[in-house]
Amino acid sequence: MGVASEKILTNRKYIYFSGLHCADCAAKIENEVNRINGVKSASLDFVSQKLTIDAIDKNNLHDIVQQAAEIAVSIEPDIQIINNENTNENPNEARTLKTKKEWLKRTAFGLGALLFAVAVFIDFPFWAQLSLYVASYLLVGSEVVLRAFKNILKGRVFDENFLMSIATIGAFAIGEYPEGVAVMLFYQVGEFFQDAAVNRSRKSITALMDIRPDFANLKVGDELQRVSPEQVKIGDKIVVKAGEKIPLDGVVIDGRSTLDTSALTGESLLRNAVPGDEVLSGSINKNGLLTINVTKAFGESTVSKILDLVQNASSKKAVTENFITKFARYYTPFVVFAAAALAVIPPLVIPGSSFSEWINRALVFLVVSCPCALVVSIPLSFFGGIGGASKNGILIKGGNFLEALNNVDTIVFDKTGTLTKGVFNVTNITSKSSITESKILEYAALAESYSNHPIALSILKAYEKEVDKTKISNYEEVAGNGIRANIEGKNIVIGNTKLMAKENISFEEIDTFGTVIHMSIEGSYAGYIIISDEIKPDSKKALKELKSLGVKSLVMLTGDSKSAGEKIGNEIGMDQIYTELLPHEKVEKLEMLDIKKTTAGKLVFVGDGINDAPVLARADVGVAMGGLGSDAAIEAADIVLMTDEPLKLVSAVKIARRTRNIVWQNIIFAMAVKGIILLLGAGGIATMWEAVFGDVGVAVIAILNAMRVYK
Repeated sequence: MGVASEKILTNRKYIYFSGLHCADCAAKIENEVNRINGVKSASLDFVSQKLTIDAIDKNNLHDIVQQAAEIAVSIEPDIQIINNENTNENPNEARTLKTKKEWLKRTAFGLGALLFAVAVFIDFPFWAQLSLYVASYLLVGSEVVLRAFKNILKGRVFDENFLMSIATIGAFAIGEYPEGVAVMLFYQVGEFFQDAAVNRSRKSITALMDIRPDFANLKVGDELQRVSPEQVKIGDKIVVKAGEKIPLDGVVIDGRSTLDTSALTGESLLRNAVPGDEVLSGSINKNGLLTINVTKAFGESTVSKILDLVQNASSKKAVTENFITKFARYYTPFVVFAAAALAVIPPLVIPGSSFSEWINRALVFLVVSCPCALVVSIPLSFFGGIGGASKNGILIKGGNFLEALNNVDTIVFDKTGTLTKGVFNVTNITSKSSITESKILEYAALAESYSNHPIALSILKAYEKEVDKTKISNYEEVAGNGIRANIEGKNIVIGNTKLMAKENISFEEIDTFGTVIHMSIEGSYAGYIIISDEIKPDSKKALKELKSLGVKSLVMLTGDSKSAGEKIGNEIGMDQIYTELLPHEKVEKLEMLDIKKTTAGKLVFVGDGINDAPVLARADVGVAMGGLGSDAAIEAADIVLMTDEPLKLVSAVKIARRTRNIVWQNIIFAMAVKGIILLLGAGGIATMWEAVFGDVGVAVIAILNAMRVYK
């Protein structure tokens, strides 16, 4: 056993496996690791072959990891524990197939198949023929029987090895020698195709997120050194040549080029990069030569965060996944006991019936009872849905959030930066006193000079002059309302209508599309500034399509004025509009809407990052808009739309529904085929050939169907 690969995140560690092909075994490993003393939770992702362990006390993590590794090897002896944190690579396929054990296994299988063919097609005396069948069976199925025996000694009875062993040995016991060997042969061939399908699916899914840079050209003096991106530090300079991926986030200090950011955003639009521009890792440099000053270490870079999100997404399992895991735990023992009853009871109560006939029918029950088709294909479907979404610039942090998008009842939107571009411009300055308009703008710029709010930045942009902060004293920000300050010896109040009312200042109500900033000087109303935002071109279409998808209620929450908020909301088609809200009032409104939604329905909040963090956290599903390069948005939300397009939310819902449809297709198909074969087997119509198809054949078909989800 090698050393487990471990990555520390507070009380969390990861173990990466290689050669984990049995989904039922994966479920058992997860269940056993969860029972280790000191483990808070453990989740084994069958697709990426990664075990995530959260411990109660991080001091116990080393011992827990060792115990978990021992459990994994005891349940699945062929598993390897690899020292490799890069889950986007699958080094196991090429390596394990070339091992001596694999070649011996294939040689034994080929020789066993040859002996079986000789026994079937050439007429030998009974004992010679029986010897050929036994030799063929041992060559083909001894590994399965031995594994079943070892598992029984460890108290793990009901697995596919046990079922196939009992079924085929039972066939020998009742004199069906060719059938016993043939079923084991068919089973092993089916397992090979199942493994191939799983590996192909894993490769296809991980290829969707093939954005990890392989190297960085580190500039040391006048020389370039090719190093791992992890070795580059903040402040280092790297050179990115045409055709190469940008390995780390940074700022261009020399060169010009065009960047392809489609791997991050799902959009094929190119963007220009010139000195002074921020560039993100994972982008591809199309033509020029760029020198970049690194601003983030690899672990904090955009590409690293995206990869981490996608790789960890499958640890948050959907309700359907958890249900199938629990279902399999009870389903297989139930069928085994039903098979035992079928073998024993009918011969005792039905006149003229023989034990051999009913044992044969019971063996069909045993073969078809394995739930692999469901246990394998459903995690693949959810992981494929998450991978396909990420290729479209939609990061979904777990199968549970992907599944939640199927039952959306209410979607609540923030306005600025979500439905509108969040790019503010001063469009009108009106004086209502002897103060000139240019002086109103100057006072406003001085008052807003300490703020980073988009409205403040638009006023400073319109002022176009250097702000002399020595003119400002007694500065006070009134949260959500505006600013009080003494400027050039005059008491200035600038803000919304709530602040004017609070200060008992008579002001003029303005009915306009934009945001109105009122100003008073020495207690007298001086005038106002109108700042306009622009609705995103796809906002209206997105809301219309969400309605057509069955979303019952579309709501807008904004801190903007009533007139501005209602004009925008009505224009794009909102059902409900709440304006002039402070951050804590947004949470209160969200809770009110949550009470009104249907019991099974989900409430989704769509915002533009950290400003909406409390509401994002409170919603059933928090969606951050415009997450490209925004650490705050990536951290705060359950789903991150990597571009500023509301239509991406429509795509996310459609991907969720496609994933659900494929999951249910597999569930219904697998259960229907197994149910039919169980009934036909009990009636003596279905043979073990059909039963093996009901096990491995159905599993292969279900896996291939699951692979459709990420296309």
